[in-house]
Amino acid sequence: MGLRNFFDNVEPHFTKGGKYEKYFPIYEMVESLLYTPKTVTTVAPHARSFVDMKRIMTYVVIATIPCILWGMFNTGLQVHSALAAMGPEAATGWRIAIMQALGFSMDPGGVFGNLFHGFLYFLPIYITTLVVGGIIEVIFATVRGHEVNEGFLVTSMLYVLIVPASTPLWQVGLGIAFGVVIGKEVFGGTGKNFLNPALTGRAFLYFAYPAYMSGDSIWTPVDGFSGATALGVTAANGVQALAAEGITWMDAFIGTVQGSFGETSTLACLIGLAFLLATRIANFRLIVGCLGGMIGFSLLLNLIGSDSNPMFAMPWYWHLVLGGYAFGLAFMVTEPVSASHTNMGRYIYGALIGVMVVMIRVINPAFPEGMMLAILFGNVFAPLIDHFVVQANIKRRARRHV
Repeated sequence: MGLRNFFDNVEPHFTKGGKYEKYFPIYEMVESLLYTPKTVTTVAPHARSFVDMKRIMTYVVIATIPCILWGMFNTGLQVHSALAAMGPEAATGWRIAIMQALGFSMDPGGVFGNLFHGFLYFLPIYITTLVVGGIIEVIFATVRGHEVNEGFLVTSMLYVLIVPASTPLWQVGLGIAFGVVIGKEVFGGTGKNFLNPALTGRAFLYFAYPAYMSGDSIWTPVDGFSGATALGVTAANGVQALAAEGITWMDAFIGTVQGSFGETSTLACLIGLAFLLATRIANFRLIVGCLGGMIGFSLLLNLIGSDSNPMFAMPWYWHLVLGGYAFGLAFMVTEPVSASHTNMGRYIYGALIGVMVVMIRVINPAFPEGMMLAILFGNVFAPLIDHFVVQANIKRRARRHV
């Protein structure tokens, strides 16, 4: 029996009025994921594009694949490098037991060993995110009488990629619950939120549990190992201190450095961004604005200089490859729902985020990252930006007919 025939046979039991009516949202979620949804707009005046929600979400998930693969590889690489430095007595835990039972090498130079060990960290986090977030989505859909759509697939994937691999699973579940409920569902669900749900959950974890989300001991999930991120080293001693740590610009660009699970590789992020731009899911104006704001403000701070703050001297091309800037640029700034919707507003919105991330990194000594807060700050101001752009357009057109 084919998959479509199977669904044709079970549909009368699961759809409204059937034997299993209470499971209707679950059926709708599976059907919508596998096939084109029935509730699509096909005629004027509301048809805007042939691209439906399912295709948009699918493209975004595809675009994250390079970050997922590199995140698994780099997590394994960092763990194996830490174990090599600390000695065999540090190699404990169920993941180590699985690696040894399956005969995988824990040599940092082993590609498949690094990839599989990183997968053992990725999988529990992702399953926890899907289970907790998925249950919440189904509950809200059931209460509202809506179908469960594919929006959570993107949220869940982005959320996993922006948390450290060492995050306890109870915190993973708590963070995604907060992000889905407060960041999206209270505003009406997918397409109606003004905050990015994944970033909302990550920000909640940062401020609620700072000891688990900051410091030097969280980035490599090995007990007793401590190591600062490249951005943390720069904040403390300047960009020239990275050479002493053995970190080059190319290391940061490729992503063989410590950081959140999927944020370390600028190259992987740019590959995903190129795919989103080619498929027209991402708007280039947001990218231009964010890059322009970051480059312009960092050059200004370079000119101003500071005797007490080494971050003033940090060049723009280092801002590009350190921390979560590239990941945020590719997948968060371009998120169409929470960004500005007018063409001029997109430039302003992107520029605001670019300026804010440099300002937070350089001028605020307590928070060396900045991209997460800058994007959430931009989300809050996006409706206001669009309002002023629309009002300016109205006034300009009115003057033409005076």
